[in-house]
Amino acid sequence: MGRWEPNARGRLEQAALELYVERGYEQTPVAEITRRAGLTERTFFRHFADKREVLFAGSGRLEELCAGAVAAAPPAATPMEAAVAALDAAADVFEERGDLVRLRQSVIDANAELRERELIKLASLSGALADALRDRGVADLTARLAAEAAIAVLKVAFGRWIHGPGEQTLRQLLAECVDALGAAVAGEAV
Repeated sequence: MGRWEPNARGRLEQAALELYVERGYEQTPVAEITRRAGLTERTFFRHFADKREVLFAGSGRLEELCAGAVAAAPPAATPMEAAVAALDAAADVFEERGDLVRLRQSVIDANAELRERELIKLASLSGALADALRDRGVADLTARLAAEAAIAVLKVAFGRWIHGPGEQTLRQLLAECVDALGAAVAGEAV
């Protein structure tokens, strides 16, 4: 095996997802992932701290992307509009990797430990959104509530996108959920 392997990270991710689906997350050792990818365990640990991180390694980049979208929102945007701009940015990432995102989510849904890890990552994303809103001058309570509301919108829209008939894009489902949340707050029937 050569010292440098092209797209090692992507190959490891693909091999891990395939094996997690075939055998289950718990029954898949790192050695099997690296064997399937044609790489060494040392290479695996250069890219990922453990086998869970294959599924969650992009969360830091997602937080940065979302925080950047909040910062780039027009100055007149409400806190919720700025948070929704972050969700739109995230939707682009999820949609361009659609099949892998769906496969990843099926693995997470099948394992309680991974579902817990997903909730931790969503809490971290909420914190990043709240920080970005505070950086725009939004009061702490409003920033925290807008960030949590945005995460709730994301969770509902994402679930509908993953498990739905596939007729709508994630961005469309996000907009629908934002509208429904606005109607709920206004006391309107939807």
